[in-house]
Amino acid sequence: MGVTMNAPAWLTARPIAHRGLHDRAAGIPENTCAAARAAIAGGYAIECDVQLSADGEAMVFHDDALGRLTEATDPIGTRSASDLAGLAIAGTSERIPTLADFLSIIAGQVPIVIEVKSRFSGDLRLTRRVVDVVSPYDGPAAVKSFDPAVVAALAELAPAIPRGMVGESNQDDASYASLSPSFRRSLANLLHLGETRPHFLSWRVDDLPCAATFLCRHLAGMPLMTWTVRNQDHRALAAAHSDQMVFEGFRP
Repeated sequence: MGVTMNAPAWLTARPIAHRGLHDRAAGIPENTCAAARAAIAGGYAIECDVQLSADGEAMVFHDDALGRLTEATDPIGTRSASDLAGLAIAGTSERIPTLADFLSIIAGQVPIVIEVKSRFSGDLRLTRRVVDVVSPYDGPAAVKSFDPAVVAALAELAPAIPRGMVGESNQDDASYASLSPSFRRSLANLLHLGETRPHFLSWRVDDLPCAATFLCRHLAGMPLMTWTVRNQDHRALAAAHSDQMVFEGFRP
């Protein structure tokens, strides 16, 4: 299936804390340095998201817009990295870190899996910036995305960095609304493997088991992590049909 390198064992060795080991009620917001430190203290791998700032920096933040977690409401891509670094997250002293700063906190202590956010627009500026930041990093790191164009670019730009394809079987999220039915079928059935050549998959837990991930896992030996595991039913699905879970809201 076009897989050119076996995924490293560390990728699925430990449960992966979704956006870090965050607990908003305890003053530890998602995708912050505090959430990274909490995951490190617990011995968990870390998953984080990155978005592009107006001046081309990779920022650790999930949403397209700032309103859910900060007092600002505009799109994250309209603000510079220095401007974003001044915004308080969820009323705490935590700020939006750059990916470089986030990696400096982790410093190879636990694995990091970085999701490159995308609008399926063909814009690869964020992908290139992530490669620039991750390539010299001295620690276990992988990069993944929902966007086949991003993962295919990673294969060309940084073939030595473990890369993963994120997906789900039913594109019922509003973010897919602008995509054609044929493209959505390609995403759901991993019809892009010849171009993306992923080393691992990351699939929505509610969609397991499914044919696409079963075939990749059992015929191609491609490790499968599953997201986001939040309850006992999810844990049972993860244990039966994946190699590791991306978890939230409890400690495995």
